[in-house]
Amino acid sequence: MAARSIELIRDHGLDPWVYRDSEWLIGRADAPHVAREAWTVQFQPRVVPDVGDRLDQIVKVVGVGDDLGRVQRCEAAAQAAFGASATASRSQPYYLDITHKDANKGSVVDFLSRHLGVPAEEIATIGDQPNDVLMFRRSGLSIAMGNAPDPVKAQASVTTDSHQDEGFAKAMERFVLGVPAEAAP
Repeated sequence: MAARSIELIRDHGLDPWVYRDSEWLIGRADAPHVAREAWTVQFQPRVVPDVGDRLDQIVKVVGVGDDLGRVQRCEAAAQAAFGASATASRSQPYYLDITHKDANKGSVVDFLSRHLGVPAEEIATIGDQPNDVLMFRRSGLSIAMGNAPDPVKAQASVTTDSHQDEGFAKAMERFVLGVPAEAAP
């Protein structure tokens, strides 16, 4: 499935990245968003001749590109090709993450529920991208950030303000702690 994911990503004109074990493999150092991702994950990628040569211990395959239409079409193609065998969803408008069917945020809600002994109905989740929808479906309270795309907002129980307007803090006050909006600082 990892090899097919890479092929699908390339067929859509996106750059494939492979996260395996403790490595992040890329084919081009000048590919879109490499610097941003390195800042986000706090480690540098390893540039290799072909990311498809090391497909053991895969964590996820990512398709990256600035043509958001291509990323969306690749997402739809991956979902059609893999069905329930994998999860294919955007973690950013320009990132398509393809993972094992049980390696997604929804599975994390299930794990935390079992591990902590907290019913899923009592777990709150918050997010702003399509890859957050699976956790929305499994938690008791799902909160979409105000900057989320409308289809993501439609999958959430409630919507808060954007990340630029302290949406996370406001969501915790309003929806988790129950502080009325007029009483919040």
